[in-house]
Amino acid sequence: MKPPVADSPEVALCATSLRDGERARAEQVLGPLEALPLYRAELLVDPEDRVVHGRLLVRYPVRGPAPKTLELRLTPNAFHPDAVSLESVKEAGKSLTFDAVAPDRVQVTLGPQAAKATSVELDVAFSARVPRAAPAAAGAMGGLALSSQKTDHGAFVATADALSLVGVLPQVPPLIGTQTMATPGGIGDFALYEPGNYLVSVRVPHGFRVHASGNALGEVPEKDGELRFSFGAAAVRDFPILVSRGDQTAKASLGTLTVESSFAKADAKAGKQVLGYATAALRQFERHFGPTPQATFRLVEAPLSGGAGGMEFPGLVTLSASLYQGGAGLLGASGLAGLGGGVAGMGALFQTPQMDAVANNLLEFSVAHEVAHQYFAGLVGSDPIRDPIVDESLAQDAALLYLRWEHGAKAAEAVRQSQLVLPYQFYRMTGGEDGRAERPTTGFSSELEYAALVYAKAPLLHEAQRKLLGEDAYVAGIRAYVEAYRYRWACAQCLTRTLASLHPAKAEALRALRQHWWREAHGDQDLGRPDLSKMVKQLSGADLDPQSQKLLEQLLQGLGGP
Repeated sequence: MKPPVADSPEVALCATSLRDGERARAEQVLGPLEALPLYRAELLVDPEDRVVHGRLLVRYPVRGPAPKTLELRLTPNAFHPDAVSLESVKEAGKSLTFDAVAPDRVQVTLGPQAAKATSVELDVAFSARVPRAAPAAAGAMGGLALSSQKTDHGAFVATADALSLVGVLPQVPPLIGTQTMATPGGIGDFALYEPGNYLVSVRVPHGFRVHASGNALGEVPEKDGELRFSFGAAAVRDFPILVSRGDQTAKASLGTLTVESSFAKADAKAGKQVLGYATAALRQFERHFGPTPQATFRLVEAPLSGGAGGMEFPGLVTLSASLYQGGAGLLGASGLAGLGGGVAGMGALFQTPQMDAVANNLLEFSVAHEVAHQYFAGLVGSDPIRDPIVDESLAQDAALLYLRWEHGAKAAEAVRQSQLVLPYQFYRMTGGEDGRAERPTTGFSSELEYAALVYAKAPLLHEAQRKLLGEDAYVAGIRAYVEAYRYRWACAQCLTRTLASLHPAKAEALRALRQHWWREAHGDQDLGRPDLSKMVKQLSGADLDPQSQKLLEQLLQGLGGP
């Protein structure tokens, strides 16, 4: 038997982020934590000038023939050219050359010493300029967002009181099967990595705070009045960093798990609701799917845009600020807030108390969806660009299951209608064509199409699987899937294969369901043709008068509808 590999001080700090028993589960799949990629970073953030200066030490294991090059991914560059710039890359104190090979990647030519080493060790100096956020963040409604712009959804932006620095750390892009993860195309998620260890410190001016994944290792005041926040995280697939000012944090405990919700002071009521929803969702998911790995789970209000209600990362999720603002935020995010101008009764149509109830249901559903991403694709990795359907459909279905378990079938069905059926029908009303849902993000023409097929139609495969197998057998199959692919990469066929292996007599029927829901176009027969009056009644609780119906029909025609 080989002796256990001793932790370096850096990895020992990272490992403090894991819950009891998780290290053994991770190492059973990944090998010793010490053998994982290690990213040690020091960042200096200037919120006023929107500038970040950083130094990153990368230790990447050699697994196979000695490499001659190593790629580093600069994710924001896929959307903001030159947002992140490498200033120098060194190996053993000697400068290395590097060249851009894609909008989001550079290739570093390694020195001769890499041929004999067990790991590549790079010293990277970099800087970043963070773009200002758009004046009005659009779209917390997912499928109902009217924006068709391709974007990073506010993952890398600055406002007066917040900087979202998702993707600021140069990282080695993952190899999934035989392919390196593709460049994101401005629709859907855009980053995921192989499990690695992160030890990161971030210096910010007095009054600002830092949110990141993992264990918060401390806040240290610097001589110049700045504060240095440090975090360690082990075996995670990404490491988000957010800087904020003037927010508050509420906390709750769930056994050995700490849940934190951070939010603007003005949104304290919703921020505490988020904490309650997240704690309830974690309780249900851990009971049915197994434990989450990180000892701390954070939810952070953020200035998301472009149709994003939230963004998921291991141990941390962000939620769009518009989700915290009730019916008014819902209307503003959907682009419907101004529809009442000059039309009697139209304003009242979208100002009913029903809208606040709809907004609250959406907030809870969105929180559950993001919590579900801790499993799909936080634990069960999947390619967010080539196979976005894998994790997004499961997160949607898990969120609906949470509502069934927590509030009953009637509440779950109401949200199913508003978050799956309604977005698909709205898309069809605006002239969108049904089609194959299983395709890469680059195969979708807009966020509206992506939301209708991936978030709305595709999750109903899992509902069909559940009806075929029975809920208990289906949930047991999901748990088996999580265990089988924990810390590994899953594929578009992997869940069907897992369920088929557990129920061989129904294997052919399971494959037929996947073909029907993910690869063919039966949306109209499965979800029904859209009815404008019924749609508005469902959304607002109010009936359409003839003048309002005519105005909405004109709006839909302007969006490309019939």
